[in-house]
Amino acid sequence: MPAALLKRPNLLRSVVMFLSIVGPGIITANADNDVGGITTYSLAGAQFGYELLWLLIPVTLALIVTQEMCARMGAVTGKGLADLIRENFGVKLTFWVLLIFVLGDLGNIAAEFAGIAWSAPIFYGFMPWIHAVPGWIFTDGMVVAAAALVFSVITHGNLKVVERVFFAFCIAYLAYVVSAVVVHPNWGEVFHQTLVPHFSPTSAYLVMAIGVIGTTIAPWMQFYIQAAVVDKGIRVADYPYSRLDVVSGAFVTDIIAYFIIVSSAATIYLHNLHSAHPLQIANAGDVAAALAPLAGKFASLLFAFGLLNAAIFTASILPLSTAYYVCEAFGFERGMDNSFKDAPIFYSLYLALIVTGASIVLLPHSPLLAIIFYSQVLNGALLPAILVLMLILINNRRLMGKYVNGPAFNVIAWGTVAIVGLLTIVSVVLAFFPNLPT
Repeated sequence: MPAALLKRPNLLRSVVMFLSIVGPGIITANADNDVGGITTYSLAGAQFGYELLWLLIPVTLALIVTQEMCARMGAVTGKGLADLIRENFGVKLTFWVLLIFVLGDLGNIAAEFAGIAWSAPIFYGFMPWIHAVPGWIFTDGMVVAAAALVFSVITHGNLKVVERVFFAFCIAYLAYVVSAVVVHPNWGEVFHQTLVPHFSPTSAYLVMAIGVIGTTIAPWMQFYIQAAVVDKGIRVADYPYSRLDVVSGAFVTDIIAYFIIVSSAATIYLHNLHSAHPLQIANAGDVAAALAPLAGKFASLLFAFGLLNAAIFTASILPLSTAYYVCEAFGFERGMDNSFKDAPIFYSLYLALIVTGASIVLLPHSPLLAIIFYSQVLNGALLPAILVLMLILINNRRLMGKYVNGPAFNVIAWGTVAIVGLLTIVSVVLAFFPNLPT
């Protein structure tokens, strides 16, 4: 029998195993392309054109490293990250870390519902038959409907059903790829800026670079992916397939980020260079609106659809991550395969986070941008500390045995901690002292 035929059963088994395990890595990474991420990438393209595309290459490597460590810890120990932090560093440290995280996550959840509100006017404009309804009612109705949908999907579906829904959200991100192709960028210039790093010695460029890095590696992701690996029952024997899931997710999410930057750069940036009336862009909703006169209504609608998809997707996952790590840390029952009766704290916390996040957006004159900003500051300040705790845990042979980090992996991981920590300090200083010389 030919050798190729002998290998087919193993290949088939590998494909089947991967398909049974795939999920946590791809879903977690794609959820990171949330409203804050889309806004950041859009602003990067609108303000600097293609100049920041090169940064996505090292950022992708850092994302793979951080996500892989958590997935590996989940597979080896069978415990979530919050569980391990409490067991190894004490309840007091866990309490304060999680308290700050919950406050930061509330701001982020509000941002997701803000994204729904920002996309609503685009859809409203495409539906003249509904204009008898005032625009603000349509917008608020979308926010309320999204909150009800998010809670219903999580509480009425088991893990497999919810995972399939999340995969559907991941596929919808392809709207940004189509949007980038539709605007006809100069692909030669795009690839040149991707492969040749370009630095601008200005505070605006530095702040935007920090924003791109910070929005790609979010603290909540580390808790969610480890909880998802544990919830899915992935063990060491299956881990090679889980690692492929993690790596695939990191590549996919940053490819989407890449096309978001390209879309914005090929339209808004070029328009601002050649127009006496530059477009003022504050959020991803403004980007979607600006695309209509520059690239056609189809491009605008695609961008708004991607924004709505991302907002609902992350509004589902982010409070889920928060409920997971709070319940893990304090020993409450959790998990989507449990009913509300079996895990009342888990689902009650999930509901409270959704209601609070949506309510912040619905309140008149809510200081939404300030809430989003300070939640990002909190998350940014905590990320280096969480990465340090992760590195201590993953290099603990009592916990990880032979699955501790190797030397090369530790160099990359500690380098990521040092760079993220330094950039966090710089970003906070620049945020409060924006006129400092660079």
